Amino acid sequence: MKLHLVHAPLDMRRFNRWAGRRGLIRRGAFDAGYALHVLLSAMFGKGALQPFRLFASERRRSAALYGYSDGDEASLRLRAAGVAPPDCEEVIAPQRLRSKPMPSAFEQGERLGFDLRLRPVRRLRNDLPDPQLGSSLSKGSEVDAYRLALLRTCPGTPRGRDASTERASITRESVYRDWLAERFDDVVAVDQCKLAGFQRTRIVRGENGGPEGPDAILHGTMTVNDADRFAHMLRKGVGRHRAYGYGMLLLRPPGQPAPER
Repeated sequence: MKLHLVHAPLDMRRFNRWAGRRGLIRRGAFDAGYALHVLLSAMFGKGALQPFRLFASERRRSAALYGYSDGDEASLRLRAAGVAPPDCEEVIAPQRLRSKPMPSAFEQGERLGFDLRLRPVRRLRNDLPDPQLGSSLSKGSEVDAYRLALLRTCPGTPRGRDASTERASITRESVYRDWLAERFDDVVAVDQCKLAGFQRTRIVRGENGGPEGPDAILHGTMTVNDADRFAHMLRKGVGRHRAYGYGMLLLRPPGQPAPER
């Protein structure tokens, strides 16, 4: 099935009001990725427009949503006509959707630029002592990959070397690059990778909220090693929380800065 890149403009004020009416702002906390997951699922069906990425400026009322879909703009409009609730169409107007077909195949050895919003976390297989907290992180917890790298450095610090020196050699950018390379596996090779943005955000999915974690933007250049599997990676996304605004692999010319959206 053909993959399409879809663009949907939306009004952030209407989006925020819609989320409030739907009870998606809980105890003052708002997870826009989860709210968009609810919105897109109601309009087009679960997973129909996923992974996705929201580009919104604090100073602007208008925002842009990009996502990958098996359907083009016409098929998405047809689906929304049958199932989308009217209040959802006030946030994303189906008639304003635009799409373009993605290449059916990429060439082996092709170099591409990438722009990724990720939640680079690792799930613990065992309890792990955390001296900073004075307790242990529980098995199954999601932990920032950078923080985990620092926690695991101290016990393995070679004799005669200061732990702070060992920690200083570990950077957030290098850890996240390695984390990304693991998830790319042998499908693509990471040539360059820059941490273009970072913040910590809290996931709000249930009544009691969720964990705080890393929210990172990575820009870089990669080389395609396996063209068939790369096309599947575009559709699936990269990393965890792909249904909630993370992991969409946006492509751009190699060596070019990410455009304003």
